[in-house]
Order: sequence, then structure tokens, then C-alpha cells
Amino acid sequence: MSQKIRQIVEQILIASNIFIVFLLLFENKWVVPVWLQSVGRMHPLLLHFPIVILLMAMAMEFFRFKTTYAANDFYRIFLNNLLLVGILSAALTVIMGLFLSQEPGYAGDVLQWHKWSGVGIVFLVSLIYWCRNSHWYKAPIAKTATVLASICVVLAGHFGATLTHGADFIAEPLTKSAPVSLENALVFANVIQPIFEQKCVRCHNSDKTKGELMLTTEQSILKGGKTGLFLVAGKPEISLFLQRIHLPTDDKKHMPPLGQAQLNPQEIALLSLWVKGNADFKKKVTDLPTNDSLRLLATTLFLPMLTEAYDFEAADDETIKKLNNEYRTIAPLARESPGLSVNFYNKNTYNAQNLAELSAIKTQVVSLNLAKMPITDAELKSLAIFENLQKLNLNFTNITGNGLKELINLKQLKSLSLSGNKLIFKDLQIQIKAFEQLKTVAIWNTTLRDSEIEQLQKESKNIQFIAGFKDDGRNPIQLNPPQLKNSSPIFGQSLAVQLSHPIRGVQIRYTTDGSEPDSLKSPLFNNQTTIYENTTIRTKAYKTGWFGSREATFGLYKSSYKPDSVALLTRLNDVHQAMGAATFFDRQLGTWEPNSTIWANNWAGVRNNDLVLVSTFKTPILLSSVALRIMEETGAGIFPPESVEIWAGANKNSAKLLTTIKPSVPTKSRPHWLYAVEGKFKPQSISYLKIVAKPLQKIPDWHYSKGNKALLLVDEMFLK
Repeated sequence: MSQKIRQIVEQILIASNIFIVFLLLFENKWVVPVWLQSVGRMHPLLLHFPIVILLMAMAMEFFRFKTTYAANDFYRIFLNNLLLVGILSAALTVIMGLFLSQEPGYAGDVLQWHKWSGVGIVFLVSLIYWCRNSHWYKAPIAKTATVLASICVVLAGHFGATLTHGADFIAEPLTKSAPVSLENALVFANVIQPIFEQKCVRCHNSDKTKGELMLTTEQSILKGGKTGLFLVAGKPEISLFLQRIHLPTDDKKHMPPLGQAQLNPQEIALLSLWVKGNADFKKKVTDLPTNDSLRLLATTLFLPMLTEAYDFEAADDETIKKLNNEYRTIAPLARESPGLSVNFYNKNTYNAQNLAELSAIKTQVVSLNLAKMPITDAELKSLAIFENLQKLNLNFTNITGNGLKELINLKQLKSLSLSGNKLIFKDLQIQIKAFEQLKTVAIWNTTLRDSEIEQLQKESKNIQFIAGFKDDGRNPIQLNPPQLKNSSPIFGQSLAVQLSHPIRGVQIRYTTDGSEPDSLKSPLFNNQTTIYENTTIRTKAYKTGWFGSREATFGLYKSSYKPDSVALLTRLNDVHQAMGAATFFDRQLGTWEPNSTIWANNWAGVRNNDLVLVSTFKTPILLSSVALRIMEETGAGIFPPESVEIWAGANKNSAKLLTTIKPSVPTKSRPHWLYAVEGKFKPQSISYLKIVAKPLQKIPDWHYSKGNKALLLVDEMFLK
């Protein structure tokens, strides 16, 4: 590192230390703007770099005064550079962390320890750097300082891991208690709470309370969070967390958030049934009636907890390690047990060869999970090699039941899960009788009728058939809304609308005329609806025995052309920069989620000046319409534009005004609304297009901010 560069980096380091002090002194008085929140969220991404660099630098500094190294110029120069890079990256990481800590949901003692140990690293190592060439800085001081700094690094990392993974993350494998038996299992502690801990507590604990919600104790669960009660005992249809669970995964309010481990159908059913049964925190599983749906589903969780001894040897550790990969995990069924549990993930990468690869451990595989893999009846033959298999999960695959004859040689099979499949009753009736050791068969959410399930139970009394939640119409649950499955709501010439619902047998009713859909008069969606113009589809889901869903509204937009170049001639406001000019033709629609960074990144806004966009086309196009998708949220001072001028021509000099759009100004406060304002004109052959959108200059008198300029937000433009 040259002397000049070193001086610049040292100046940045001084500025960083001063900035950290400033942030700490005025911590309760500054707010992180939306555009800067993404910088704060890079904290977990960057923090590993300074940890490694600083630990290396501290180790070298510890031995710096040894005769061998003291006279080594390379050692000295390398250490100086390493130390400087480590301190600066640590300072930047601390600044990002301070930004991140200002977001809602971060609090508690662990956060404070993490923050101050991180700050301590920067200040202590900066002190070492500036003092290490002083005459009084000798080996004892260097060793003491480097040991203290290393301890701070380790502590900061430990507290950071505690924030993200929980306080017992490191010690959990050593302190994990023995599996509880079904007879001693509590519904909440051993069935429901483990679901919360695996899928929810990461963001809802005492140190990280997203939405002011904690899910660690009975009291905190019943208290709820910022948006209200977490659950309403006995009423799953109005319990907030169940509503959030059933939202589409791309909805910003869906829980767990997209990118986190999602709840599987069985976990959702358990949570729903627990709330329906008054959300009892003390009851045992065996206290529930023998035919209770919650008891039947919960019982399956304890089947793999086997205590029997196996008469086969454990597989080689190296073999297991090699077979573990990104689409498959292999782990001991229990501590000190030779039995193995195998789980497959990612159906897109699955093929039959993945099972054949397990031949080296075929004797040890006791539990096999192939849920949601593209398994067919014909492929079940490949499972016959697992001679000691006791638990097989084939939920939500492509089997019908006929292929079960290929599994008859699995003499140890005790638990079989076939839920979510299109099972053929006759095939299942014939094949299931051949399994001598089979104790339970899960068949909830299949095509089997209740009468057929009753018949199976009569004919095979030694097998418990678990049908799960029964849609009997009593204490109904509200359906979640329909989902739009098209890859994009923006289309060229036409669009075959694709709507779906995760629950079978649901009717989707829709309207395109602006009226609210109902269960009787509105058209029934049949996957044969094609649209050719901008259309707003309002939808609801209905099914006998369930409450109808909330309405889901989808805006579908026709856009026949995309410019070859776009440029903004005016500046966007500081908060709503989005992706600049590219925002308006990226086919990414913004949503209404004011506390989300994604919300800000999809909307471009102006208030104090016009939004002027220029587009050009290499080949002339025949243009007859321009539309802008805007946001209206009167409560936040976001109004439609005062006007939108459309200028076009063969080039800049020949451009003329084709039309002016003048949207109506709201006369009263109304809910947020995302819609397109469109200007139509006689078809024109053009190569140059200029759009001038003017924000509303005076907010109406009925508004609390009357007379002020309104904010204009635009996320997409459509040309046809």
C-alpha cells in the first residue's frame, strides 16, 4: 500500500471513529432514511470479513516483537496493511450495525452486548494502530491489547449468533433433551412450540421483536404484538397469525417471510386445530379424544422416536458426509443410534438416481422423507432396497396407490404418509392389506371420500388411518384469497389469466366490471379467461363449510412496446429513487407496504418538480395509448398527478402534444389504491416519446395538509 493511499485510508478511519461516536451520542435522535436501510441490512453480509482479518492481525501483532519478526520488513509492512484494512472494515460493519439496530424489532440485552463489543473492537484496535509505534508500546502491552481485542471479536460474534439463531444455538446439540414419549407429550410444549421455535422465534424473541411480538412464552403469545392479538382462542378464522400464514408467499405480510423456512401443510393444520381447540397450553396429547383431529395428527410426530435397538452396524461417517448435499440431508435417527433419517429437498433437481446413490447406506435408512418430490407409482420399486425402512413420507407426490405393491418386501414399515395425493381407493384397498407391520397411514387432503376411508378402517383394524382435519362445516375456517399464477401481470397482445388456490375443491368467483364478486352471481373462473386490454380482476374463493376468502384484486396491464432507451430529464425525490428511469419499464409492479424497503425501491416519486421522461425507439412504432400506474394514498399525501402530457414525434424537434391526461382529484379520504391513468389518441407513428407528469400543486382543502404540494408516485408505464 503506497504512502498516499495509506494516508487516505487513515483519514477515512479517523472519520469513521468520529461518526461512530456521533451515532452513539445521538442514538435516540436520528432516524435511518428508507434508502439507507439497505446499507444497514448489509451488516450480516460484511461482518465475517473483519472478524477473520482482525484475528489474523491480532495474532501477528502478538508475536510482532519476537526477534525473528521484528527485523522482517515484509512482516512489518504486511501487518500494517492487514491491521488497517481490518480496522476500517470493522468500523464500516459497526456503522451498518448501528443503522440496522434502529429498525423496529431489535432490542434487549443481547443486542446491547453485541453493539458495545463491536464498538469496543473498533476503538481498541484503532488505539493499537495509532499507538503501536510509540516508544512505550512494548511486547507486554501489545500482547495484552491483542488478547483483549481478540476476546471482543469472539464475544461480538457470539452475541451476533445469539441474535440470529437463539441463545442456545451452540450448546443445543449437547443440551438437547431426550425425545418425549407420546404418553408424556404436551400439546403446546411438544407439538406447537417446536413449530414456533423452528419457523417463527428467530424474528420474535426477547432480543428481536419484529412487530413487537414475542413467541417465547404463553404470556407473550397471548399478549400479541403491534398489530393486535396473535390469536383468538377457538376462532382460527379470525386469528391474525393464521391469516398471515395463508397469504400468498409473495405477499409482503405473509409469514414466515419469503426466503425463510416455510410452514408445511401438516404444521399449518396443527396450528389451526390447536387454535380451534381453544389454544390450550397445559393439555397433554393423550388428554384429547381418541378421534380428535389434532390428536391424530400430533401422534404421527412421535412415531419416529424409536427406542429399540437395531441389529445392524452404523454406517461409515465419511460415507454419510459424502452423501449429504444441497438437495438431501442424512442424519442419525437418534443419538448413538445406527438408524438414519434421510430427507430430500428441491423437486427441481430430483431424479431417480438420487435414491440409487443411497445404496451404500440402504441397511441403515430407517426414515425416508420424499414429500413433494416428483415420485410416481412406477418409481416406488427403487425403494425396495431399504430393508429396514420403518417410516416413509410420500406426501404430495404423484402416486395413486397402485405402486405400493412394490413396497411389500419392506417388512419393517410401520408408518406411511400418503397425504395430498390423488389416491385410487381400489388400489389402496388391495395393496394396504399386504403390510404386516404397518400401524399408521396418513391420508388427509386426498381424493378419498369419507365413506372410503371408513371402509379402509373396517377392513384393516390394525392400521390407524389418519384423515386429519375434516371439512364438516362446523367451526369453519376462512379461506385464504386466490392467487395470480401468471409470471407477470403485464402482457403484450393478450393474456390467458391463471388463478389458483392451494386448497382443493375451491371455487374462484371473479368480476372485471368493478363490482364485488359473490358466491352465486359472479362468473366462476375456469382457466379459460383471456384478456386483451387493461383489466382489473376482483376475486374471492368459496367452498362449502368454509368462510369465503377476503377479496384479492389483480391489475393486469397491456404494454405492446418497450423503448430502446429511456432517460429522466428531472430528478426524483431523495426517498423514492427506485431504479431511476429503468423503473418505468422493468415489468415489476410496486405494492402497498410503507414499512418495506421493497415498497420504496419500486416507486419513483416527485413532489417539487415535474417528472419528465424521454424514450426513443430505433424502429418507429404505432402508438395509440400511454398509461402510468400510480399510487393514491391520501392519508400520506400521495395524490394522482395534476396532469400528464404525452408528447411524441419522429424526433425531439418534431414532437407535438398528443393528449393531456387529467385524473380526478379525490374529494375525500379513501383507502390506498394502485391504478393506471391512461391517455388515448389517434394512432401515431413515432420514434420519440416524452412524458411529463405534474404533481398536484395544491392538496384540497378537506385534507389536513391543504395547500401543500402532493407527492406523485409512479412505478410502471404502459405503451400500446
